[in-house]
Amino acid sequence: MTVDTPIGYTRTMPTENTPDASNADAVALWQSAVQATVHCLTGCAIGEVLGMVVATAFGFGNAASIAVSVVLAFLFGYTLTIQPVLRAGLSFRRAVGVAFASDTVSITTMEIVDNAFIIIVPGALAAGLTDGLFWWSLALSLVIAFVITVPVNRWLIARGRGHAVMHELHAR
Repeated sequence: MTVDTPIGYTRTMPTENTPDASNADAVALWQSAVQATVHCLTGCAIGEVLGMVVATAFGFGNAASIAVSVVLAFLFGYTLTIQPVLRAGLSFRRAVGVAFASDTVSITTMEIVDNAFIIIVPGALAAGLTDGLFWWSLALSLVIAFVITVPVNRWLIARGRGHAVMHELHAR
């Protein structure tokens, strides 16, 4: 399958639905999806923890705590993408566009799953930073979000979207 990426490159991507797809291609797609999700998880985890620290320090309520954590998760996720893109020689404006194109769906999926889990665990939102409930619920929410986000990233990459945009920069 040939796809055009958001940054102006054409890429041929075999998928399991194309005649030339091999088992190695399918494995490579899953590996790329896992790598993309680990990248996303890193930014989300930094943002979530820092957001909770800020919310606790300022005595924010549940909604404000979630909002700060989500904003910081996106900020750190995009920042982790922008840095290598800038090193690849793109302008800051173009690097921001690449970050948005490659990470938005992944971070959004992870944040929805992560925060939904935290909301449904009794007491997790009220747990403080020194409470074990805070840490195990956060860790488990991120694991669940990771598992759900990997197939989302695989689907995007197979269509030349998501982190496939980043891979184009490495192929140049």
